[in-house]
Amino acid sequence: MGDVARLAGVSSQTVSRVSNGFAGVNEDTRRQVLTAMRELGYRPNSAARALRRGEFRTLGVITFSLSTLGNIRTLDAIATSAAREGYAVTLLPVAVPTQDEVNGAFSRLGELAVDAVIVIMEVHLLDAATVSVPPGVQVVVADSDAGDRYTVVDTDQAGGARDAVRHLLELGHGTVWHLAGPEDSFAAQRRANAWRATLDEAGRPVPPLVRGDWSAESGYRAGLRIAEQADCTAVFVANDQMALGLLRALNERGRRVPEDVSVVGFDDIPEAASFLPPLTTVHQDFAEVGRLCVAGVLSKMREGGVESQGRRDGQESGEHGTTLVPTRLVRRRSTASPPTPVR
Repeated sequence: MGDVARLAGVSSQTVSRVSNGFAGVNEDTRRQVLTAMRELGYRPNSAARALRRGEFRTLGVITFSLSTLGNIRTLDAIATSAAREGYAVTLLPVAVPTQDEVNGAFSRLGELAVDAVIVIMEVHLLDAATVSVPPGVQVVVADSDAGDRYTVVDTDQAGGARDAVRHLLELGHGTVWHLAGPEDSFAAQRRANAWRATLDEAGRPVPPLVRGDWSAESGYRAGLRIAEQADCTAVFVANDQMALGLLRALNERGRRVPEDVSVVGFDDIPEAASFLPPLTTVHQDFAEVGRLCVAGVLSKMREGGVESQGRRDGQESGEHGTTLVPTRLVRRRSTASPPTPVR
């Protein structure tokens, strides 16, 4: 730093201010310092900076799997939002969804240079008393129901499912079948519960629930069974990838979409508009979920871990510290009125 200061003709304090991105430095002076840095190959020592500031400018992210669309898009949004705030992201994947693996991931946090952690995982593995967070590390959880112990940011799963089912009922369908996600998934559970509750509130019969594993292949296998149900005229699918498999199965069995069967998905993946027919689906704002996760941990860091009350970043803060990001129904050509009047 002293060499840069001498070459640029400024003080070491000015070099420090420029390297740390502080305001209040004349633009010409800033250019002189940056030119000297490049000429000398100067790079700030991040370890020394962390010791001086008491922070590493790094966020840890713990997640089970990178094979599911939701996790990938949430992680991408977190990394983008973190970079915008000047933070890097360290990924701690949990290979197997067991309590020991979760404990191991949290233990590794104590060995890594992270200031806070964002967790993308199911609630039942966060509720155990054996899980301990390293002292001073703030935590925000995405896609969970752990708001009694942690700050949670999630999509309004129930609201999106209700909108999907109501849309189909308003088109005139007597009831709505549901192709759900895995039983151990919090998001799948919330969507299935809302599907059932919406039918109950409308006084409609509740068909047997059919499950998949989020993949298009599982949607196809389940779709072959659903296609055999002659009275099925509408299906709400828990994600777009399973909906893709369902569309294939219905087509192979001669059930036209939407003339014979209407289909609504969930996620609004970029390819949904290119399905045949284009898929009506529930849009999730993954970018906003990621932004709120990052904003949440940074806020907790700055406030020393004291939870803020009421509204946060323009979103409603639900009970137990949960912030829900709204969804919206995107209507395309996979839904229509039933083929015959439903009595």
